[in-house]
Amino acid sequence: MLKRWILVGVLAWVLAWAGTASAGKTYKLQVDGLSCPFCAYGIEKKLGSLDGVQGVSVDLASGTVVVRMQEHASLDESTTTRAVKKAGFTLEHFEQVQDASGGK
Repeated sequence: MLKRWILVGVLAWVLAWAGTASAGKTYKLQVDGLSCPFCAYGIEKKLGSLDGVQGVSVDLASGTVVVRMQEHASLDESTTTRAVKKAGFTLEHFEQVQDASGGK
């Protein structure tokens, strides 16, 4: 009986993890002007407020911003350019790198 409960618990955990892993498209941005943690916070806040954004991560060393979208959501370059400009930066490159299936 204990084995059955353990199996049910493991199965529930796997299903819950699979549900959170079903993200939508991912975009890689090259942003000019990112130089400090405050810059990272500002761009994360501005891009994170866009509809459908699930998460934003910033690599200050390379000036790269990765934007993960919710399932079935997408991001267009003009909206991204405006958001980056409002945050005080310049969008140098915009690229969709993957979606939930691992493709473009």
